[in-house]
Amino acid sequence: MGDQPLREMLRLLKKGVSFENLRTIKQVAFLQPANIELPKNKQWKTVELSSHEDCLSDKLKYAANFKTVEVESNKWNADRIIQKVGDKMLVINPPYKTMTEDEIDTSFDLPYTRLPHPKYKKRGAIPAYDMIKFSVNMHRGCFGGCSFCTISAHQGKFIASRSEKSILNELEQVADLPDFKGYISDLGGPSANMYKMKGKDEAICAKCSSPSCIHPVICNNLDTSHKPMTELYRKVDANPKVKKAFIGSGIRYDLLVDDFNKNNEDGNHDEYLEQVITRHVSGRLKVAPEHTSDATLKVMRKPSFKYFHKFKQKYDKISEKHHLKQQLIPYFISSHPGCDDVDMANLALETKDMGFQLEQVQDFTPTPMTVATVIYYAGVHPYTLRPIKTVKDKDEKLNQRKFFFWYKRENHSYIRKSLNKLDKSDMAEELIGAKRKDTPNWLKEKRKNRQ
Repeated sequence: MGDQPLREMLRLLKKGVSFENLRTIKQVAFLQPANIELPKNKQWKTVELSSHEDCLSDKLKYAANFKTVEVESNKWNADRIIQKVGDKMLVINPPYKTMTEDEIDTSFDLPYTRLPHPKYKKRGAIPAYDMIKFSVNMHRGCFGGCSFCTISAHQGKFIASRSEKSILNELEQVADLPDFKGYISDLGGPSANMYKMKGKDEAICAKCSSPSCIHPVICNNLDTSHKPMTELYRKVDANPKVKKAFIGSGIRYDLLVDDFNKNNEDGNHDEYLEQVITRHVSGRLKVAPEHTSDATLKVMRKPSFKYFHKFKQKYDKISEKHHLKQQLIPYFISSHPGCDDVDMANLALETKDMGFQLEQVQDFTPTPMTVATVIYYAGVHPYTLRPIKTVKDKDEKLNQRKFFFWYKRENHSYIRKSLNKLDKSDMAEELIGAKRKDTPNWLKEKRKNRQ
């Protein structure tokens, strides 16, 4: 994020310092001739990557480079990174530390117009703007570290949270907009329920370089109390200008499952979820289990699907208590590295048994600066350099998607053919064969064992 380096650059430029002499500011990158000395900073260590040319000819070196970049991106105090590019040297200075509450408030409290750039004025409606026009961003950063997501690459894994005062002041500004009808479209962030979460002992965080605070398990040093959010939501609810404030950002459901998240000292998980379900859902609550296969989920850096089952049980119980019929919408990804047709068939079977007919789905798309994209391109995991199979062919990717829509008759032929070829005809029969009321006992038993 550019707030801090931009502020420092402008301060120095106003003093008359030239651009050429801004090379020791944190969080800036530049090219210089490879044969001249690096700018001096006694506090920085320097890590050199394999050259750009080596990466073009050796995918393993490219993958190893990514590991170094991600590790440095997730450090409290990162090292400077350099890489030779032809006869030049690329220099990437360490990032600033995560903004304090006062710093992020100062940035968010500037007198923004909340309007699109004037150049868009004659281009008609802007769907992306309409979606966030009446939203309030509570924090930055995400400690999930999902292998297909770039949030940690540009916002970091440490959370920078705004103060209640700053958020409630912005809420007043939104409520005073001429076309505001009383509805906040989103009160959230990259992951809606990470507000105010940080390390209990930040000295431990300062030594950590893990890309995720919650994978493969939740760090016992992570304060995951949902109390600050619950209290803030109630204050937003109390504003007479607000009819309803929705949580449009996805929530990390695994943080609310006690079997997975043991850090529930204040016992607030159920209280928070009840507040969300009863006051902040616009008919649908979005969560992202992403897959049902534990092997694929491991590559994704996501928890086992069994925790989604537990979350749904809790969601259904609270909904029933309040006589609510609001859909729980799970997001899934096909063609992710490590996923094959059998994994997709299991996903279809398990979600079918849970009563879902999936709509909110996507096919994996390589996105720069992610683990999954490195695997897609290099064929190996950057942390182990071991091969991981990934479907790349257009037809193979489209065929994996067909399992999402098993209920559409036009997909039955491929599903049956694919599973028969894999000697999984029983899965084909279970998914698209006999009607549920006619299901043989052996299939009933199999479903029971899976659950």
